[in-house]
Amino acid sequence: MQFPSPVAIQWFADFLGAELIGDKNGLATGINEIHKVEKGDLVFVDHPKYYDTCLQSAATFIIINKAVEVPAGKALLVVDQPFEAYLKIVRHFRPFEPATKPVSDTATIGAGTYLYPNVFVGHHVTIGSNCVIHPNVTIMDHCVIGNNVIIQAGTVIGSDAFYYNTKKDREVWYRKMESCGRVVIEDDVEIGAGCTIDRGVSHDTRIGKGTKMDNMIHIGHDTVTGKNCLFAAQVGIAGAVEIGNGVILWGQVGVSKTLTIGDNAIVLAQSGVPASLEGGKAYFGYPAEDALLKKKELVWIKRIPELWKKVMG
Repeated sequence: MQFPSPVAIQWFADFLGAELIGDKNGLATGINEIHKVEKGDLVFVDHPKYYDTCLQSAATFIIINKAVEVPAGKALLVVDQPFEAYLKIVRHFRPFEPATKPVSDTATIGAGTYLYPNVFVGHHVTIGSNCVIHPNVTIMDHCVIGNNVIIQAGTVIGSDAFYYNTKKDREVWYRKMESCGRVVIEDDVEIGAGCTIDRGVSHDTRIGKGTKMDNMIHIGHDTVTGKNCLFAAQVGIAGAVEIGNGVILWGQVGVSKTLTIGDNAIVLAQSGVPASLEGGKAYFGYPAEDALLKKKELVWIKRIPELWKKVMG
């Protein structure tokens, strides 16, 4: 999430009651979780296992629960509970706004766009020109829809990320990381019925220009798809996945989190993708591997009973 304008790091120290160590004159431009941090961002860390990852990341400011050596040009905000500090900042800059009508007065809707009955459009949403939004579609706060976009009935754009801060030494193990990111849908995208696209935890979930999605597809938080992708029904993609241009995922493909699928890759139906895939190839099975090799494996598996009889006489 980007702040409306840069904010002095000293202001955050005062706001959080934090000890400020390092560059005390810096300006923070946003807050992000570790997978999406950029220069000028705040990030939080509350476990020694991840200290170095955060300190060496692109983030300029680190909310942390222990004073450690500060890399040059960065600053620490030392607090007892970094996660609670993260939530306090998110709630301040992205406060809850109750909805009082189906289409918010703060929404911007382009010329030629048609909203069917029972469409919900939240606060600060932007919808481009010549879009068609079918009945019972929900577009949550701060989402951005491009031009010439079609969204079929019952789809939800911008639901909260499935993302939790986990600590097993407390009564409630999983504490929700409140989502302050967006969904950005670029021009000429078509989205089928009953799809769900989660907003980024603190950045953008993005659907690239010209991408076409079938019914009952789920896209996880902070996932970025390239241009002209094709996703068939019941595809499920976890969070923070990077998908290249021209990628095809056929029906019921499952994609695990924080991996990359290269340009023009094709993943055949009911395959599972637990690790990154090179572009320009076809994949099949679980784990998804070169489709031709996987099919040859299946042929040999079918021949096992026959081979067993020959060996055993």
